[in-house]
Amino acid sequence: MIVTPGLGDNSYLIASGGEAAVVDPQRDAGRFLAAAEARGVTIRYVLETHVHNDYVSGGTEIRAATGAAIAAPARGRYEFPIEPMAEGDELKVGDLRLRAMETPGHTPEHLSYLLFEEGSGAPAAVFTGGSMMVGSAGRTDLLGADLADELTRHQYRTLRRLATLPDPVQILPTHGAGSFCGSGPAEKDRTSTLGRERKRNRALRAPDEDAFVRQQLSGLMAYPTYYASMAPINRAGPRLLAGVPGPGPLTPEELAARQRAGVWVIDGRWRVPFARAHVPGSLNVELDDTFGSYVGWVVPFGEPLALVLPEPEKQSLHEAMTQLFRIGFERIEGYLDGGLDAWRGVGLPVDSYRTAGLEELCRAYRAGEVPHLLDVRQRTEWDAGRIPGSTHVFVGDLPARLDEVPRDEQVWVICATGHRAALATSLLDRLDIPVRLVEGTGVTDFLKHCPPAGHEGSQG
Repeated sequence: MIVTPGLGDNSYLIASGGEAAVVDPQRDAGRFLAAAEARGVTIRYVLETHVHNDYVSGGTEIRAATGAAIAAPARGRYEFPIEPMAEGDELKVGDLRLRAMETPGHTPEHLSYLLFEEGSGAPAAVFTGGSMMVGSAGRTDLLGADLADELTRHQYRTLRRLATLPDPVQILPTHGAGSFCGSGPAEKDRTSTLGRERKRNRALRAPDEDAFVRQQLSGLMAYPTYYASMAPINRAGPRLLAGVPGPGPLTPEELAARQRAGVWVIDGRWRVPFARAHVPGSLNVELDDTFGSYVGWVVPFGEPLALVLPEPEKQSLHEAMTQLFRIGFERIEGYLDGGLDAWRGVGLPVDSYRTAGLEELCRAYRAGEVPHLLDVRQRTEWDAGRIPGSTHVFVGDLPARLDEVPRDEQVWVICATGHRAALATSLLDRLDIPVRLVEGTGVTDFLKHCPPAGHEGSQG
C-alpha cells in the first residue's frame, strides 16, 4: 500500500511471479515505478476502480514508462485506449487472478476487484475503491444533486453485495482517513477485513434503503472546488509529465510583474512569519500535506500561480509542485528566488497583520473588543459548537462570499487550529479588510477554556 496523506488515499502495488499491477495510482507515478523496481517486478497493468474526482490519475504516466495496459471500467467513457472491465472479467498477475465486480454508487461506473490466490476459489482480498471504506462508504453526491439519490441507492445495494463475502476477506479501499470522498468520519485504519466491517461500519448498520439514503446524504462536509475538473481530465487522458517539472526561479521584480498580470501568488510559509511580512495580495496556504487541496479550493482551476516557499526552497518546491500536479494545476510560473528576504532586499513593499492566541482572544472577547469574529470551519463543525456572536463562512466558500464580510471594523478569523484561518485571513487581507488571525488555537479551545460570561460550553 502506498498512501497519499494529503488526499487521504491509498494506492496498491500487487506483485507475483515477477509481474505487478498498480491500483488507483496518482499522477506522480515515479514512486510506483520505484516500488516495482525495488521488488524486481514488471508492471503489467494499471487497475482503475473508477473515474477519479479527487486527483489526476497516474495510469497514463505508468503506461508511457512501462507499456502497462490500463484496465478500467468499461462504462467509464474513457477517450483513450483501455482494457475495458465489466462484471466477471479477469486479469492475471503472476499466480494471482483479479476479477472485476461491478459496485456502482460512489460513481456510476465503479468497479471493485476481487483478488484470488493460485488454486483458491475464495477471494483473499477486494480492492473496494470508493465503495466500502474502513468504517464508512464513499460519498455519492460528487456528481451533483440530480444523481445523488440514485447513486446512494446503488451504493446501498453494492455494500450489501460486498457484505456477502467471507469474513477473512481483506478490505482494501482507495479512499480513507483524510479524504473528502468519504460520506462520514473514516477510521485511522486504512485497511480492514469484511468481518470487522460487519461489526463496526456505520454504512452497513442502516436498517433499510431509505434510512441508508438519509444517513449517507446528511452531515456531509464540503469538498474542494477543483474536484469538478478531475473527471473530465481523467476521461480524456491527462497530459504526460514524465516526472514532476520544476519551474524556474523568479527575481522579485519578475514576481511583481507576473502578479500585476494576474498571476496568483501562493506563500507556503507558516502563518506567523506570513502575518509579520508578506508580498501584498499573496495567499497563505501552509505547505503541509493539504497544501494542494486548499490551493485547489480557493484558486480558480487552471489559473497561473507563482510560489513563495519556506526553507529549504528546493525541497519545498518539489513538494509544492508534486501536490499541485496531482490535482491538475500546471501553470506554475516560478518561485521567488531567495524568498521574502530577496523581496525586501530590493525595497519592494510588504503587508502584515496582527495575530492573537487564546488568552488575547478571550480577554478581548470578554471586553467586547472583538467586533467581528469569523469562523471558517466546515459547516458540520460549526453546527457541533460555535462561539456566541460569531459568524460562519467556510474558508472554501469565502472567495465567492467576500461581500458578506464587514469592512468597517477589524475581523478576527478563527478555525480549529489556525491553519484554515490563516488562509482565510490572507484572502481578506488582499482586499485591505482589517484582520486579526487567531492562530495556534481554535473554537474548541475557546469554548473549553474561555466560555463567555453567561454561557457554558458550546452553542449548537
